[in-house]
Amino acid sequence: MGRFLYPDAYLASAYQIDYDRLYKKGYRGLIFDLDNTLVPHGAPADERAVNLFARLREIGFTCVLLSNNQEPRVKSFCMQVKALYIFKAGKPMPGAYRRAMDMMHTNCSNTVFIGDQIFTDVMGANLAGIPSILVKPINPKEEIQIVLKRYPEKLVLLCYRIGHRHRREVL
Repeated sequence: MGRFLYPDAYLASAYQIDYDRLYKKGYRGLIFDLDNTLVPHGAPADERAVNLFARLREIGFTCVLLSNNQEPRVKSFCMQVKALYIFKAGKPMPGAYRRAMDMMHTNCSNTVFIGDQIFTDVMGANLAGIPSILVKPINPKEEIQIVLKRYPEKLVLLCYRIGHRHRREVL
């Protein structure tokens, strides 16, 4: 199985990540996927998301949301959580990941990507040279094109659990 599909960590939720620990390890920029990583697909920012981004700013992180969605969806969410954003990102192509680092004035060694999909989020982060944290999708109800990708993702996760250990110690 191609290692470019493996995350550096696999956790239950973006809300359970030890962000203080990431900051102590020298990370300064966080790039997030939006739908099913932070809220269910298409949902507005909820209190939990608003509080998370306020806490991340308190810690000292700069954050960019990187989404393949259209601007109205991404912009409205980002205005609620007060984060930078890139819409129609073209994930898994690495260009938008690099643009996000430019926006935050960070680089591959002090930036982490957090998302719920292997074939867009994790693959793109790996192609850009950024450590990635894969989280479980918030809501199992998804668009058909994402549902279809979840089946091969299960195979990748099985291989990851059986034989792969983290390439980079992120957490």
